[in-house]
Amino acid sequence: MSHALDLLLIGGIMLVALAAHSLGQRVHVPRVTLLLLVGALAGPEMLDLIPLSVSHNFSLVTELTLAMVGFLLGERMSFRDLRQGREAIVISLAVTLITALLIFVGIWLVTQNLVAALLLAAIATATDPAATLDVIREAGARGPLTRLVTQVVAIDDAWGAILFSVLLVFAELVSGNGAELIETIGHGFYEVVGAIALGALLGLPMAWLTGRLKPGEPMLLESAGFVFLAAGIAGAIDVSYLLTCMALGVTVANRAHHHIRPFRSIEGIVEPFLAMFFFLAGFSLDWEVLPTLGLIGAVYILVRMIGRVAGGYVGGVLAGSGHKIRVHTGACLLPQAGVAMGLALVATDRMPEMIFILPLVIGSTVLFELLGPPITMKQLRQAGETRKDPR
Repeated sequence: MSHALDLLLIGGIMLVALAAHSLGQRVHVPRVTLLLLVGALAGPEMLDLIPLSVSHNFSLVTELTLAMVGFLLGERMSFRDLRQGREAIVISLAVTLITALLIFVGIWLVTQNLVAALLLAAIATATDPAATLDVIREAGARGPLTRLVTQVVAIDDAWGAILFSVLLVFAELVSGNGAELIETIGHGFYEVVGAIALGALLGLPMAWLTGRLKPGEPMLLESAGFVFLAAGIAGAIDVSYLLTCMALGVTVANRAHHHIRPFRSIEGIVEPFLAMFFFLAGFSLDWEVLPTLGLIGAVYILVRMIGRVAGGYVGGVLAGSGHKIRVHTGACLLPQAGVAMGLALVATDRMPEMIFILPLVIGSTVLFELLGPPITMKQLRQAGETRKDPR
């Protein structure tokens, strides 16, 4: 059986991703956004340039990609780094929890939909470290606020992914399946704790191997093998594959002496998967839902902005930070990109009735990626931590 069409599509997506990267640098729009737009234009809802059958393997691409992303997020939870960043941990947790709480209340008041409120509360906590760090490099920013923001964006996606895994379980189990309360709690406990236990169990032999193999092809085989094995076993025993791969990454980051090697190996192969992931996400977008998202989208965007700023301030108070950090940190955490999109895709895959979540997250992500970096730049300038001329 010929796979000529599939190969043409894969090669085309890679080249489109390359073009999006180059164009994005020139027009200051993230390539994630451009890939989503190109995929949407090529999809059946718009120009219908590609057969609908190409999306049949989208779920596999999603699981492969997010398994690697989850593993890479685990690196950010190295206890060695966390011990050195108490202030960043307190602030990131405050931003995550306050944003989630406010989004939950806001979406619940607007929709009276408990499932949507739970899922969007968790998705809203994700940020875009790449966009934030790019602004810091462009501005040549240095100082206490810059240092703290760099630490916070390195770990807050991990908190958000953990929160999402927990809330997704309960969203599924309160969505009208008739399960008893005890059964609901028991299944939720099994899925979350089981995922963490599985990731840790597989992480121990992976950590033992790391450092005993030389960098290069054997290390890549080890890394990819363990990540995909973890995701496969998680699916077979019905626990969260995202949380399993995160636990795998956390275990390796904390148990392996040469823990950087497997993470760099996965980073070296994840780009093509991310390109296909975002292109197919745009391809699968249901445009007919967009006009119905006006009020929900406005509430989501406004409340998320309030949650970031309020969380940064409250976290700064709890951590004993100075006034400058309390006022400016939250507003530096507005950009939102790949992880949020990935969580939205997992949510819609597991709960297809929540059809409006993906277009809402895509639309808000575009807005936050356009507005977030300039706002971050402004905060750093007001804090007096940028060069006089950022160019």
